[in-house]
Amino acid sequence: MKVALAQLNTTVGDLAGNEAKILAAYQRGIDAGVELVICPELSVCGYPPRDLLHKRSFIPGNWAVVQRLAAATGKVGLLIGYAGSNDKRPGREATNSAALLQNGGILATRHKTLLPTYDVFDEDRYFEPATENLPVTFNGQKIGITICEDIWNDEDFWKDRRYQRNPAVDLANAGAKLLLNISASPWHLGKNTTRREMLANLAAKTGCPLLYCNLVGGNDELVFDGASMAFDGTGQLGVEGVCFGEDFLVVDTAKPGVIGPHLMEDEESIYRALVLGLRDYVHKCGFKSVVLGLSGGIDSALTAVIAVEALGPENVRGVSLPSQYSSQGSLDDAQILAQNLGIQHDVIPIQNAFESVKAELQPVFAGRKEDTAEENIQARLRGVILMAMSNKFGSLLLTTGNKSELAVGYCTLYGDMCGGLAVISDVPKTMVYRLSNWINREQEIIPPASITKPPSAELRPNQTDQDSLPSYDVLDAILEAYVVQCKSPAEIVEAGFQDADVKRVVKLIDFNEYKRRQAAPGIKVTSKAFGVGRRIPIAQRYREV
Repeated sequence: MKVALAQLNTTVGDLAGNEAKILAAYQRGIDAGVELVICPELSVCGYPPRDLLHKRSFIPGNWAVVQRLAAATGKVGLLIGYAGSNDKRPGREATNSAALLQNGGILATRHKTLLPTYDVFDEDRYFEPATENLPVTFNGQKIGITICEDIWNDEDFWKDRRYQRNPAVDLANAGAKLLLNISASPWHLGKNTTRREMLANLAAKTGCPLLYCNLVGGNDELVFDGASMAFDGTGQLGVEGVCFGEDFLVVDTAKPGVIGPHLMEDEESIYRALVLGLRDYVHKCGFKSVVLGLSGGIDSALTAVIAVEALGPENVRGVSLPSQYSSQGSLDDAQILAQNLGIQHDVIPIQNAFESVKAELQPVFAGRKEDTAEENIQARLRGVILMAMSNKFGSLLLTTGNKSELAVGYCTLYGDMCGGLAVISDVPKTMVYRLSNWINREQEIIPPASITKPPSAELRPNQTDQDSLPSYDVLDAILEAYVVQCKSPAEIVEAGFQDADVKRVVKLIDFNEYKRRQAAPGIKVTSKAFGVGRRIPIAQRYREV
């Protein structure tokens, strides 16, 4: 069978726009002479729709699109994903569904069996799972239709399974000769390799060619990488789509080829994911431009480079906001970066405003030494100015804090945390350095001093981050062990870290949950990000030892 995998970038809730994309892909499939065009999971409504599913007209609107798409089909088939209605009670209102369309009608519908409810997923909140899934006869061939998670539970690949059933194997046992999977599988570092190995294993186990069509694009915190794939019945990879871009792949299951996987170094993968996530967040939210503070440090420099790659230099504005504690070197580095990127750069000193606020507070603060209260006033004045520019020019304000800072609370509420998107908030500081050096691999874009100088918020004289933190190599390793791998402090110490370092970092991570709850959404690039996939209570007293 000759099949097209339409790797689309859909927008959540844009039923008309998504319908147009699907129709364009269908026409392209007709022109390519295929028998079937396959689109990603929930391609009609976008993924994840979340509580839009509770809007009264949302599910009926999905069905209306399905009917219009069905009417537009001829002998070439079209497989789409949509949010369906579950009419059986008791049960949830919606289904995560696939519709196979042909010859002006709906040939078959199937519903997702395995509903992920972990990390960023919350599908059991909304969808009723399928109780059975049988093959569909299409053009004389029995095919098995699965949706995303339905292929992520094979007992020969996963040591710890979340579900009892294995829908793909069940379909093969029921006579399916070709397995199709429509997906909205969000990306994080390392997932491409896992996914490719898992699919190859499943194709070889069932003896069926397996075609996998994945969503691409950014929706809120999530980035979908695409990388759609086709495997023959021995598990050999025959086709692989591009990562982080739309693609249209034509596969002939009767003439399988063999290719090597597309490999990408970690720095490039993260960079491209952040660029895609930022671009789609800005455009899908209706913005055209962004503004950000340029401190002369590495974090704001990296954020600015990503923004320029995503939106173009004409749509990025950098602002330096020096106080009396800002070094001339930092100001120079910010200016050099802006020149290298070709972006508008404004310098707005905050010293006079800072002194004025301190003078107004002097009667209240009398007799008390200056401390973090005064330091944070500077950060908040910067937030006030940047938000004013965001309002005045209609630009989205980007925050520039990294994951390490967010973890331990080295960020100021209503100060440097002001903004609509935290671009690198899931990028540990050590990876910030790696990304910055990767960006400079061919030519100097980020000033070398921004990379080599000791990190500092420059809120008091001679301040550096390492005044009160372990080195970032150590901090990030503890962060990875505690937050991502869920290891206890005792286990981390046993792995060779200093007891005092572990206790301090873990205490800071636990204590600063209230800050992270108020942070701007960030782009997820690791397997465990601060955000919707990590739900720790703020008011709680549990402390693990």
